[in-house]
Amino acid sequence: MSASPNKSSSNGLQKTSTAKEQQAKINEVKKLLGQLPEKLAIYCSDASISRYLRARNWNVKKATKMLKDTLKWRAEYKPEEIRWEEIAHEAETGKIYRSNYFDKHERSVLVMRPSCQNTKSTKGQIRYLVYCMENAVLNLPPDQEQMVWLIDFHGFNLSNISLKVTRETAHVLQDHYPERLGVAILYNAPKFFEPFWLAAKAFLDPKTYNKVKFVYSGEANTMKIMEDLFDIDELDCAFGGRNNSGFDISKYAERMRDDDKRMPSFWTRGSTPSAVVPQQHLTAAASLDSLNLFSDSDSSDNDRTESSQLDRRDSATLPAGDHIGAKDPEGILRVLSPDQKAAA
Repeated sequence: MSASPNKSSSNGLQKTSTAKEQQAKINEVKKLLGQLPEKLAIYCSDASISRYLRARNWNVKKATKMLKDTLKWRAEYKPEEIRWEEIAHEAETGKIYRSNYFDKHERSVLVMRPSCQNTKSTKGQIRYLVYCMENAVLNLPPDQEQMVWLIDFHGFNLSNISLKVTRETAHVLQDHYPERLGVAILYNAPKFFEPFWLAAKAFLDPKTYNKVKFVYSGEANTMKIMEDLFDIDELDCAFGGRNNSGFDISKYAERMRDDDKRMPSFWTRGSTPSAVVPQQHLTAAASLDSLNLFSDSDSSDNDRTESSQLDRRDSATLPAGDHIGAKDPEGILRVLSPDQKAAA
């Protein structure tokens, strides 16, 4: 079925109804990007460009600006070059890790336990988060691009929320990993988390809101969500499953080292399917200026207000370093008002 897309003078295509129209938008972004170094060209597959377009309601200029910002970040931060030895100390308590099982849709599963924070370095915590995101993407099957977050609130208290880490986490997730989240399960969230969620909900569109599921171990109707998403025999017992293996840092380290060995080949494919044509003689550092990735002339300054609100809210539950005290509920609300806004 084909329908005329709904247009808006400020947001471009609010709804792109056919594959042909979507591909035309993807091709427009490719043209605006031009030639790229090999790694960045590999990143700019049709699927990747589509995620940025969806995050910007299929507005080509805004999606291109967002993608250029990510390409600049990736060229400088080099997330695909982070290795286990660099961040192993962050992982010791299992505060964030990729599970050894997938959901029923073959999506990677990141388990997050904010009460297990073990470091104070914002830089180190963000670096580890990025490592986990890259690892989750590496392990996705070819036809899947989203992941599941299981956020365990056992032992959680307000001291686990950091304004500084939350804001930086939100920036990284919403600006550089758009449309990567399929569903977020908030498991046994405490009552004092509700005001935080109610404040955050005001910034979420229905699509984003529907990605967040509250599950409580004592409520059969919410536990059905877990049964629908997971094989209960594989699911960690901490989330109502029958898997008692738990988190073992030694075994996890072995898995991550094996994945690290696979990462280079992920970024040096013999072919670049549906991606921007690579200019192989360019290095990322040498080509950024010539490719005009720093330019913001194709998008207004307020584009950043359209970044993902779901990622901001989710990131507030991640492990933290600079803490909000239990008597500082207004501090929680301040987390909810950074400058950025977009659909997740």
